[in-house]
Amino acid sequence: MWRYLVLYWHFFKARVKVMMEYRVDFLIGITSNIFTQGTSILFIAIVFQHIDAIHGWTFYEMMFIYAVAMLGRSLEHTFFDNLWMLGGQYIRPGNFDRILIRPVNALFQVVADRLQQDGIGSLIIGLIVLFTSTPHLDIHWGAAQVIWFIVMIISSGIIFLAVNLFFASLSFWMVDSLPIMYAVQRTSDFARYPMNIFGKGIRFVLTWIIPYGFTAFYPAAMFIDDSGFQNVAVWTPVAALISITIAYLLWNRGLRSFTSTGN
Repeated sequence: MWRYLVLYWHFFKARVKVMMEYRVDFLIGITSNIFTQGTSILFIAIVFQHIDAIHGWTFYEMMFIYAVAMLGRSLEHTFFDNLWMLGGQYIRPGNFDRILIRPVNALFQVVADRLQQDGIGSLIIGLIVLFTSTPHLDIHWGAAQVIWFIVMIISSGIIFLAVNLFFASLSFWMVDSLPIMYAVQRTSDFARYPMNIFGKGIRFVLTWIIPYGFTAFYPAAMFIDDSGFQNVAVWTPVAALISITIAYLLWNRGLRSFTSTGN
């Protein structure tokens, strides 16, 4: 473990130096992400100018859910975004062969090979929304609540990672599963809204099949007293552990089935 921490630190420093060589691009990436997320928040704000609540959920409760989603997504987006490139930049052109001959875990190499600055934009907007919404909610931030919140954010990031890793691993059989990854990732937008506004089918899929519900709504509901979902929300860390385990098992299965495109 210590060896991989040291290796990642060297990868991390190298990626930061590369980003700093193109500082304008770095700032544009962060700013564009903030603008994109800001337009989504603006849309919700416009809707709530005409209504008081959506299925019992107020504007600031919705913003709190959104903040949890952004903070969890920022972890995955910043440190694990290179999984999106697995098929197109590694398997299809034959670059994955180079990774396999190194005496280092293949997944570690793919993950450490990129640092995505756009994720910093998600982190910034998530923090802004969090600190804007919480003063309007009846949340008492003691030490236990802060620890639980950090656990929930980390669990959210792990679930985002697990879903992407699972569908990225399909590239070992399909060469490039990017279209599937993109289609699945779009469904995560549903998790930024209360689950009880959707039908039973959507709630079932987002809770038990593609567990995006545990990336935003359920973790946020843990801190809202009258949400009625605390019994489900408390299982968020378990959902994260199960999800990443299943995804990593599929990754290992894909490695054993991998055939170089150069053959």
